[in-house]
Amino acid sequence: MPKIKTHKGTKKVLKVRKSGKVKMYCPGSRHNTGSKPTKFNRKNRKGNSLSKADRNRLKNVI
Repeated sequence: MPKIKTHKGTKKVLKVRKSGKVKMYCPGSRHNTGSKPTKFNRKNRKGNSLSKADRNRLKNVI
């Protein structure tokens, strides 16, 4: 059985923390932020973590 290759695009976007949680950045905070509400931009500065269901789904990809 061959090894499963890491998906490089996913690897660049997601980071695995020490606790095993997967850190990701909020969508919608890369460009055109001037037209978005300030509250939205402020809230999106912090990273998010993937849900447990998504973590299990992407375990082999990362």
